[in-house]
Amino acid sequence: MSRWNWSSGKVIVAMSIVGSSVVAGKLVVQSFPIFLANELRFLVAAIILIPLWIKIEGFSTLNRKELVAIFLQALLGVFLFNLLMLHGLSKTTAMEAGIITGTLPVCTAFLSYFILKEKLTRNVGISILLAVVGAIFMNIANYSATNHYSTSLLGNLFILGAVFCESLFIIIGKLISYRMSALTVSTMVSLFGVILFFPFAVAESRYFEFKEISVAEWGLVLYFGIVVTVLAFLLMQQGLAVISASWAGVLTSLLPISSMILSSILLDEKITNLQVCGFFLIIAAIYLLSKQKGIQN
Repeated sequence: MSRWNWSSGKVIVAMSIVGSSVVAGKLVVQSFPIFLANELRFLVAAIILIPLWIKIEGFSTLNRKELVAIFLQALLGVFLFNLLMLHGLSKTTAMEAGIITGTLPVCTAFLSYFILKEKLTRNVGISILLAVVGAIFMNIANYSATNHYSTSLLGNLFILGAVFCESLFIIIGKLISYRMSALTVSTMVSLFGVILFFPFAVAESRYFEFKEISVAEWGLVLYFGIVVTVLAFLLMQQGLAVISASWAGVLTSLLPISSMILSSILLDEKITNLQVCGFFLIIAAIYLLSKQKGIQN
């Protein structure tokens, strides 16, 4: 297997894991306050990654620019992404959140055009249009299915904001992948995550009854820390060191697929016809983008 295929496979696995976190996040926010849940998640990740980082690489020396880049990656892809995602999940369904996150490939391609100077062709433009129409169909389905349209629309807007932050996370990860190892980036991002969430988590923990949390609920926190954070971060960063940001964006198409399947199985959320239509419009957008000449180079 070529290095490019192997790296693409790592990103595919990472995105499948992130898709599962949409459903797990829906369950976590039912038991934990948002900031406390994320603080525990990144604390678990940091406890695992820091000793591993020291053992394998020692204390890597990072200059100011590298630290700023990793901090921005943590701020966007860790703090703001999770804040918007979990707030959104508290106001909309995990299935609709999964469909909206399907716009991540075209959002990444669009930002790559401005930041990484990648080409924005007719296929990319059509892909963006299809993704927007798909998201509108999803909101129409929500209006037809529930009387709480305004609340769900707000939740969906939070999810869209999370997608934008995640796109920037991918692009920054690509920019710094040439200078720093995946382990260094993952460790520092997790450490910054602990710092960013800490003051808000402390405030929430003052009134939180830890003794009422079940073993299964603590298991979800460990899943977020070990699998979604440590494993997915490492795989994503290793993949970005080889493949382009645009192609990494295309591979995120597995995110809504895994989240929709798990939403239906674990959360018993129903799939409407308009949601199916919106989903396939987004898939069509992803397919057109995958046909973009040179996107895999």
